Amino acid sequence: MSLPAHTAAIEQIYEQHHSWLHGWLKGKLHNACDAADVAHDTFLRVLAARNAAHIREPRDYLATVARGLVIDRYRRRAIETAYLQTLALRPEATVISEEDKALIIETLLAVDKALAGLGPRTRQIFIHSQVDGMTYQHIALQLKVSLTTVKKHMIRALTECALIMAQQ
Repeated sequence: MSLPAHTAAIEQIYEQHHSWLHGWLKGKLHNACDAADVAHDTFLRVLAARNAAHIREPRDYLATVARGLVIDRYRRRAIETAYLQTLALRPEATVISEEDKALIIETLLAVDKALAGLGPRTRQIFIHSQVDGMTYQHIALQLKVSLTTVKKHMIRALTECALIMAQQ
């Protein structure tokens, strides 16, 4: 699709549906500022997708994109809250700068994204190893799988994390 046609389609969708989307999001998020942010991000996604002229049901499409963004927003807040709670338990001598906090949260989000793309067994093995500190042998015994299976799943998980981190 040509850029002018895409731009015209975006303008039309924006003019006809932005107010509806903002109101719908305000009802879901109970916060006008958050609703405005998600509505803005939704239209940025539509703009980047370059398929606006092919959208037949704009409200359904916008709602689907916005739901995904809301889920991402809640996931990010949950990770950030968990990190900040853990950080609050640390002694004052190990205070971390705001810049380092932001980098750590971004890294945690990237790892969360990588883990979300793994199968349940791979994710479980990775968490047992990296979060729970279990040895591969202990994981194999607990999950009743071979040591080779644990190693294969860990290679898959670590490779996926490395790929996501390389994109950062």
